[in-house]
Amino acid sequence: MRARLQIPVALRWADLDAYGHVNNVAVLTLLEEARIAAFWRHPQAAEQAHPTAVLDAGPGADTVTVVARQELEYLAAVPHLREPVVIEMWLGRLGGASIEVCYEITSTVGGRRTVHVQAMTTIVMLEAASGRPRRLTPDERATWEPYVGPPVAWRRREG
Repeated sequence: MRARLQIPVALRWADLDAYGHVNNVAVLTLLEEARIAAFWRHPQAAEQAHPTAVLDAGPGADTVTVVARQELEYLAAVPHLREPVVIEMWLGRLGGASIEVCYEITSTVGGRRTVHVQAMTTIVMLEAASGRPRRLTPDERATWEPYVGPPVAWRRREG
């Protein structure tokens, strides 16, 4: 397996549903928070950014991104924990104008690691001025290449 990013994300009371675990819609927000931390750099926090954070964030940025596809597989309920969950991230594919971000939401309780969710999001890069897809730059490819690995192996696919 190639390199993976490890992004801790704190759970909030608002993430819980009536069953006492993290709601399925809140899971998408957790993935979004990890994705933003992993790939976007904020001008006032550049020194704290992950090495993969090469996209400029905020108004006036040359590139905007859109989610083209998301797929999730829930393997175990995500309970509310005091410690953050760890979202392990890697890239399943670098396309012409897109990346396939792969995730596992994990927790470790009592020394036992649990994978709660596997997910994949296809992100398309757009030129902000035109709204049209733009190709990944050589710098983006070089930065992200160490994190490219096999895509999510879905566990519950029907043949």
